[in-house]
Amino acid sequence: MARKLLIVEDDENISELLTLYMEREGFETMTAGDGEDALAKFKSFSPDMVLLDVMLPKLDGWGVLSEIRAESQTPVIMLTAKGELGDKVVGLQMGADDYVVKPFEMKEVIARVYAVLRRTGGAAEKPRRLTFENIVIDMESFELTVCGKKVDTPPKELELLFFLASSPNRVYTRDQLLDEVWGFDYFGDSRTVDVHIKRLREKLEGASEKWRLKTVWGVGYKFEVDG
Repeated sequence: MARKLLIVEDDENISELLTLYMEREGFETMTAGDGEDALAKFKSFSPDMVLLDVMLPKLDGWGVLSEIRAESQTPVIMLTAKGELGDKVVGLQMGADDYVVKPFEMKEVIARVYAVLRRTGGAAEKPRRLTFENIVIDMESFELTVCGKKVDTPPKELELLFFLASSPNRVYTRDQLLDEVWGFDYFGDSRTVDVHIKRLREKLEGASEKWRLKTVWGVGYKFEVDG
């Protein structure tokens, strides 16, 4: 069963972005745009975690957090543009489990969500180590092992390979790969993906006939696995 995440954020663009990324991580999401709506949906949705903005209409994030803590220990991560140490201390003293300062990168938010879930006994995070014939992609140690030998691989190449291999036989466009691996804030040339794929193929050449990095002409790339 998917973990449930309540996203409380009055900025629609940020709310939609959080929803998009967290649903890609497998979460079931619900959103609220003000503090009163947040409390109502917290009771009806019974989330496993709350991403909670501080500056909200009707009832601010501190008020929402206080009401939640009066009845539940559901993990809460505060989202705010305020980066002062005092605000962080207040949030943590009131019972917040973590604190992310805007502007943030989605990878940081995702990492903090999983870290809090681990600390609070939530569901385990996605596997960070993939194994296929003659290859191990380990994102915990950031190592690529091919035919039993560790291969020096820059972080973005490894992230790209891991992302593709996490969904075998699924085709991704270059733009999708840029969004997923480089992030929405990347404004470079989409041919960057082609360069990274070429370098990965050189490292993986001859390792196995059961899988391959395949070009789907006119569309993009996939990690193809036989059977």
